[in-house]
Formats: sequence, C-alpha cells, structure tokens
Amino acid sequence: MRGVSIGTTAARECCKCEGLWLDVSAFERICADREQQSAVLGPASPVPTHPARDAVSRVRYVPCPECKQLMNRINFAKCSGVIVDICRGHGTWFDRDELSRIVEFIRSGGLEAARDKEKSQLEEARRQLAQDQLSASSKTATFLGLNQDETRLGGIASARGLLRLLLD
Repeated sequence: MRGVSIGTTAARECCKCEGLWLDVSAFERICADREQQSAVLGPASPVPTHPARDAVSRVRYVPCPECKQLMNRINFAKCSGVIVDICRGHGTWFDRDELSRIVEFIRSGGLEAARDKEKSQLEEARRQLAQDQLSASSKTATFLGLNQDETRLGGIASARGLLRLLLD
C-alpha cells in the first residue's frame, strides 16, 4: 500500500485494487467535514457509473492492516447499502468507490435520516418497556388481590420508608 492524501486527510491505497484504508479519526473527519467530502468526490475519485460486479460471490473477510485480525463487515449507518470492513480500534477498509458512495449517502441526508430512525426506534422501545412494566405491575397487584388504592398506598409506604432510610 502507498500513502495518499484525500484533501488534507492521509490514507493508504492498495496499488492493485485501488481500495483505501482510513484510520478511525481520518474517516470521522471525512464524515463531518464538507471540504474533506469534496476532496473525496473530486476528479481523482469519481463516483462509479457501473454497478458492483459479482458482489455476492466475492464476499470475503479481510485482515486489518494494523493488527492483522479479520475485520467485521457492516452496512454503513445500517441502511446505506455500502458494506465496509471495520476494525473498531484501527480503521475502515473501503473497496474501490465505496468511500465515494458513503460521501454521497451522507450528502443526500442519509446519515441524518438513519439517526432519526434510530432515535424513533429507541423512543418506541422505551414506551413499550414502560407499558410492559405498568402492565406487569397491574397484573401482580391483581394476582395478589390488591385494588388500585391498596397498590398506590403500598408504593407510597415504600417510598416513605426509603426516604426515612436515606435521611436518617
């Protein structure tokens, strides 16, 4: 691999396959900085006009250039459609044109949409958990033969006891 520059970001490029290796901080800079993104999309790295060839039959796990451990393959942002190889501690390997595709995804609002979707899913999970806890509490009270007033009084007494313990 040889050292290359993408704008002001250092990277390494494979001379045979034109894949790129970016360390963690370099990739974060590209994701966050529009000037760095413009450098990726510049004339040196045009967006591909051909579809990925034979992607299914050529799937293979590659070792991290730093630690030599096999990297994990993930769909960037869980929804971009760009599968990259990641070593969490060292960086990301991009096959030819994958970095350009990720930058296009980011610039089209894909990263914000993915974050919004994840936030919505977390909020829904929290609502569901609260509903499940309320339902379980109600079922326990019913099982024990307690009515709502008895259940509420029991909760108040428990809170009072906890406060006494903490304040004394």
